[in-house]
Amino acid sequence: MSEQPRRPRKPGKPYRRPQKDPVRILAFEALRAVDERDAYANLVLPPLLRKAREEGDFDARDAALATELVYGTLRRQGTYDAIIADCVDRPLREVDPPVLDVLSLGVHQLLGTRIPSHAAVSASVELARVVLGDGRAKFVNAVLRKVARDDLDGWLERVAPPYDEDPEDHLAVVHSHPRWVVSALWDSLGGGRTGIEELLAADNERPEVTLVARPGRATREELLGEEAAVPGRWSPYAVRLSEGGEPGAVEAVREGRAGVQDEGSQLVALALANAPLDGPDRRWLDGCAGPGGKAALLGALAAERGAFLLASEKQPHRAGLVARALDGNPGPYQVIAADGTRPAWRPGSFDRVLVDVPCTGLGALRRRPEARWRRRPEDLDGFAPLQRGLLRSALEAVRVGGVVAYATCSPHLAETRAVVADVLKQHPDTDLVDARPLLPDVPALGEGPDLQLWPHIHGTDAMYLALIRRTA
Repeated sequence: MSEQPRRPRKPGKPYRRPQKDPVRILAFEALRAVDERDAYANLVLPPLLRKAREEGDFDARDAALATELVYGTLRRQGTYDAIIADCVDRPLREVDPPVLDVLSLGVHQLLGTRIPSHAAVSASVELARVVLGDGRAKFVNAVLRKVARDDLDGWLERVAPPYDEDPEDHLAVVHSHPRWVVSALWDSLGGGRTGIEELLAADNERPEVTLVARPGRATREELLGEEAAVPGRWSPYAVRLSEGGEPGAVEAVREGRAGVQDEGSQLVALALANAPLDGPDRRWLDGCAGPGGKAALLGALAAERGAFLLASEKQPHRAGLVARALDGNPGPYQVIAADGTRPAWRPGSFDRVLVDVPCTGLGALRRRPEARWRRRPEDLDGFAPLQRGLLRSALEAVRVGGVVAYATCSPHLAETRAVVADVLKQHPDTDLVDARPLLPDVPALGEGPDLQLWPHIHGTDAMYLALIRRTA
């Protein structure tokens, strides 16, 4: 068979193969997983980084850059969308999501990092050539060159409405939160502009990794012997890892004697454990125990007093995580898969009960920045019956003289005080316990008797806690 003649090359620049950049390709893959599968970055990113390290493509600096690109882009997504929208000639909904991800990564490098502008544009265009093709890479190049003409402050002046005209929309664009979240957080704070701006800014900061030394199994002194470890601010069991500290490198964490747990979560468990009781203190219940952080700390505290902990979790796979967290607990405990609204125990069986109820998670936006874009106001209506049902069941589970802790990782008033007030109307045989004196070293806990933690004040997730004593 005769050889076919080759087509003559068109005149112009010679073809150049796109240069693959493992860091930016990994960041793009993580953002696509978050968008396409509703995955969480804190679950998607670690295995991607681990695989890249195993294949020899990554060192610690590469991993740090990839992490910054993913989380920085997600945190500032609302701001970057407003800027990109000003640079394209079509509504953002008409831009293909993969193209928008590449653009957002590029904008973050231009406006949110110290990467030089020419390098940020060049690297983003190369990424577009690899993952999108040459045609759409030209579009990315054109948009990013427009973005590069100004800095972040200049862009915010252009795309954010003036504060005096629309304060909520101004804050939503400047601090990259949905407007309804800004409004809800502002209501929860009940303060002026300074408080809400500080809170929204704190939501966009990278949170420190906090460890808990589980009593009877590890000590804070042991954890402080690790590189980059400093004491926690409030919990006697907390240790913070400074930037670059890796929990998996800590022997006590690998062995389950310590764990990763936000200090706010630790304080909730400590407040319940420290609450005064009338009568015996032998049986404790964690009624929403998954994934197990609070249960492991409660179990260790219960063991110090010779008390038994029952850890209940509705989802069997999450109950397995609880069992893993409690494995090796020095005192008696049991883990079961059960629905807290349909108790597997007799009424009045427990002296202390914790219900850390499912919620919108608006208190943990530092750790799960993508949650702010997924949640909708109508989600509150979906959680409301479950939250009230779990608190009612908890009050039935505790004996007279015992204490229930109602906790959420959301400061939204509809998930906190509204739930407690509604349920207690139906339970006149209860009293609210002032939780603030139980954490004497922690300032600015609110007007009481419940308490609210804040990222910008306490450096914790925005945990809410109400303690309720059964009186009859």
